[in-house]
Amino acid sequence: MFEAVKRDGIARIGILSLGCEPTGKTGQTDCDRHEEHGQTGQTGQTTRYQTPIALDVDKLFPDISDERHRFSSVPLFASEKFTARYMPEYDGAVFKTPNSENAAESGSMLVIANWQTVLDNPRYYTDAVIKITDATPSDTCRYAPASALPSNVCTLICSGFDLFDYRAVDLKSVQNIFCTHDGELPAEEAFGKGLCCCSGCKKGDLKEHNRNMLDNEIETVKYFIRTGHVRELLERRCRNTAAQVSIMRLFDEAYVFSEKRAPAVRPTRLYANTGESMKRPEVKRFVNRVIERFVPSRTDVAVLIPCSAKKPYSQSQSHVKFQSAIQNRAHEIIITSPLGIVPRELERIYPAGHYDVPVTGYWDGEERAFITDAIARYFEKNHYEKVFVHLDGDSLGIAEAALKRAGIDYEVTATERLTSAESLKKLQDALKGYRKVSPDIIGGTVSYQFGATRDSFDSSKLRLKGKFLREKVLKGNQQLFSVDSETGYFRPTFDGWELIESGYRVYIDNFVPQGDILAPGVSDCDRDIREGDEVLVVGESALATGRAMMGADEMLSSKRGVAVRVRKVKKL
Repeated sequence: MFEAVKRDGIARIGILSLGCEPTGKTGQTDCDRHEEHGQTGQTGQTTRYQTPIALDVDKLFPDISDERHRFSSVPLFASEKFTARYMPEYDGAVFKTPNSENAAESGSMLVIANWQTVLDNPRYYTDAVIKITDATPSDTCRYAPASALPSNVCTLICSGFDLFDYRAVDLKSVQNIFCTHDGELPAEEAFGKGLCCCSGCKKGDLKEHNRNMLDNEIETVKYFIRTGHVRELLERRCRNTAAQVSIMRLFDEAYVFSEKRAPAVRPTRLYANTGESMKRPEVKRFVNRVIERFVPSRTDVAVLIPCSAKKPYSQSQSHVKFQSAIQNRAHEIIITSPLGIVPRELERIYPAGHYDVPVTGYWDGEERAFITDAIARYFEKNHYEKVFVHLDGDSLGIAEAALKRAGIDYEVTATERLTSAESLKKLQDALKGYRKVSPDIIGGTVSYQFGATRDSFDSSKLRLKGKFLREKVLKGNQQLFSVDSETGYFRPTFDGWELIESGYRVYIDNFVPQGDILAPGVSDCDRDIREGDEVLVVGESALATGRAMMGADEMLSSKRGVAVRVRKVKKL
């Protein structure tokens, strides 16, 4: 049995249990439930392994390597007819290729034989991962035989693989190669030279060193999954080979596949330290939602201003000065990399309020093209009567190019330094005569988060009350939403859900939840749901509010794991 317990995009931490069977609709087993962090151990006849992990698979699953399968080697991209005839069968696992029709059941183990043959072919690699992942339940353990090295296992784990063996590193040992997470080195130049002080190096055992390095790197990746920063680790590790960089980029290009598995929010910062950060699914999603969902507070006049190092921007000294000059007489739109544009109403929402980017004053060609496109798309959809540009340097050129593309007239209000008294006075004078309209944080957040339109959600009678990032949304004395201080998202009460006409619903059978909703209890859900989204659980006997712990696809294809972390239940 396999169950994923922690996810970060496609990568996940799970529990592989051998010797126990699931019982009941909730997916509970006849052994004790695993610990929060899935410590390995034994309960009765059950052995549990926390994945991702490398094991001596021949000893663990001896039947896989016995005489029935020892000489079977089905090419990874063999035709359906070929695989149907020659694919080996094994009671404890399902051998799988992209073109094989043999189906895997929820909780089973997939053996992706010959995976090492595509490690240097990024296009085949990503095509195979997408095809196999889409064709199998989410809660299947994926085993990549003879593939894992310390220098590539991060890429493998971020591709959704859970189980590895020591064949690849053992082969490197036979070839007298010293393995590290930064690549492979000749042993005569590296072994015993102080590069490592593991138990294998102390004993002069190259095989033990290479196995230690693989185990250590897997543990490192698991740590970054737990902390929500595995993407940042991948952006470093993939530099070991050109093929791994291509694999990461190809997954980013496969936006539909990757976005479904990327969390809606994280309680951590997003570190945009490389050019690939702009291609991250959550960055693309933010830009798309700002353009396609977000309802601006006003469309008569807008002002473009720069970002700040401090987040949310309004807490920075520069933005205090900008806001003092603007005095709510224009819709404030912040220009930034890697997010493109951030309306003032959304400055607190992940990732806008939770990212760091290197600041040098120089934006490369790819950044310029990405941000230009985001600005132009926004103004092509939202037509303002007048736009003021309070920017300088590269950001000014980017904004001008985007506004010209969108056919928008604009006026530049900056002189020298953007925060100088002269520049701020020019901005303040340019906005004289325009009406004051406070940013509609409530309406903007609900439109972005839940896709509510101006016609379906009226925020005019609602108000925010409380300390910054700990507010509540009230209608009179009735609470409709609270603010999640870690992510900026709204958490609806049952009264709040009544104002959101559709979307973000999880449907369950006729029972009253006594705790969290497990995946077997989900009968259907809205396809827009992503991990971290606030959802309304709807059943014949009860309603519940909570946070999705899986994306929609995983909820519907899994038979194990927590689907919704329930906050409150209301019996009907």
